[in-house]
Amino acid sequence: MDRRERLRAARLYVVSSSRPDLPVFLDAIMDAGVDIVQLRDKDAEAGDLLGHARVFREAADRHGALFVVNDRPDVALAAGADGVHLGQNDLPPDVARRILGPDALIGLSCHAPEDYGKATADVDYVTAGPVHATPTKPGRPGVGLELVRYAAANVDRPWFAIGGIDPSNVSEVAAAGATRIVVVRAVTEAADPAEVVRRLFEGLTATRS
Repeated sequence: MDRRERLRAARLYVVSSSRPDLPVFLDAIMDAGVDIVQLRDKDAEAGDLLGHARVFREAADRHGALFVVNDRPDVALAAGADGVHLGQNDLPPDVARRILGPDALIGLSCHAPEDYGKATADVDYVTAGPVHATPTKPGRPGVGLELVRYAAANVDRPWFAIGGIDPSNVSEVAAAGATRIVVVRAVTEAADPAEVVRRLFEGLTATRS
């Protein structure tokens, strides 16, 4: 499958910064079924990001997963990433597209219904959230499940629910219409990340079984 086919088939997307056990962590979560991994480190300089990105790229290749860099299309290009994820106030998607070319994936964070209308054709996937308030996005309130329901009814490209999703609430998110989720702390801070991934898959698919 090409990148966009793999994106459409994806269900679980994990965002992580670098960490001392990075290769082991990435292998564990992708062995458990994670489809997409994103390198996100707002404070790292480009050289450090590139070094971490090589570890992500190698792990994703071992498991047939997609690898995305947060915010930095230049680092994504240098690292051979599959794409870049952008926020509403980051580099515009059309500029990222010019940097990365036609085959790269471009994601865009969306927090309200009007954000979807502003997502141009350069955007391959979007998010819906944060469903719950999370320290990952300080100062941004949770939007609840209404945005998930809106995305399920109106968004015509791949989209992922995001924000405070964990095994205790993933079934509610799935019941609201999400078939894909992005997870950060529930996996990255877990004592057994692979087990959490398996439990997230169970909750995500329970409403369809």
